[in-house]
Amino acid sequence: MSLSLSEIESITNDYFAAAGGQAVDIYFRDSFLLDLLMNRQAGIFERPSGGEKIRIPLNYADAEGGFFTRSDALSSDDRAQINAASFHWKHAYGNATVYLTDEVEASGDYAAVQFVTQKIETAQRTCSNWLASTIYSAAGDEAPTLTGLRALTSPDADIPYGGIAENDLVAADGTLPWQGKTISDAASMGLDILQTLRSTAKVSDGRDGKPNVAVTTESLYNTVSRALQAQQRFVTDDGVVSAGFTHLVYEGMILAADDFCPAGCCFAINTRYLGFAIHQNGFFARQPWVDLAGPAGRSMKILWHGNLVCSNRKAHACHSNLS
Repeated sequence: MSLSLSEIESITNDYFAAAGGQAVDIYFRDSFLLDLLMNRQAGIFERPSGGEKIRIPLNYADAEGGFFTRSDALSSDDRAQINAASFHWKHAYGNATVYLTDEVEASGDYAAVQFVTQKIETAQRTCSNWLASTIYSAAGDEAPTLTGLRALTSPDADIPYGGIAENDLVAADGTLPWQGKTISDAASMGLDILQTLRSTAKVSDGRDGKPNVAVTTESLYNTVSRALQAQQRFVTDDGVVSAGFTHLVYEGMILAADDFCPAGCCFAINTRYLGFAIHQNGFFARQPWVDLAGPAGRSMKILWHGNLVCSNRKAHACHSNLS
């Protein structure tokens, strides 16, 4: 005997209301960066209600100012000609489908509940894994996937990021604050790489002026871990450990491995200027179960609407071609 729509909805509601929040934690178990930025909201975290695009005010340079005397006129000019980046909405989903024939084969009520729960968990992991993998995407503004870290750090001056090409934004001192930064020279992973990345992505030498997080592959992470002496290996009790992710702290910067990081890459980011904008109605929102139009069965989808966003492009850098 198959489950009714009301019964399968009840199972789903009970699943998401499970004690301890385990149903929600599934979204963030597999990716360090997804957990850091989306679950623990360590960086920018906006919840817009809509709009054609996601608008993120820029935070990259000083405003007009200086010393003045009694007779001086004070400038009211806005130094930046462009004061916001615009990111396209990106949409991800995970699908759960329960066929009538599979329900019949599930013997007893307990087995039916377990079967439906497994389908929901798979939909959750599918949706989150698409997000976790495309955090590192090189796809541009118009692509359907996230505008990821390789797009953020792309050195191609002709490809806009956040709707802005790097030559469209020039600071008062003539520098390009919207320039993507990728070091592509072949090199061996080591502490010097981390130091170079922190200097490359430096906003200032002051507090919060350098990248505070670096992500890389497990093999490159292990190379750094082996290079550090025992007394140099530090971990912090700031939620990273409790989330189950192995990490080190070197010169004030967390270094962690992420299974979704592209091979040969290490990204240094400053969470003060990077994070997620997620629609108010699109934070892993689930749809009701509906009958399939063709085969006998029911389907439910988990939806996510938003994008990875940045307010200061020069605060981040990538080193590729590492071994």
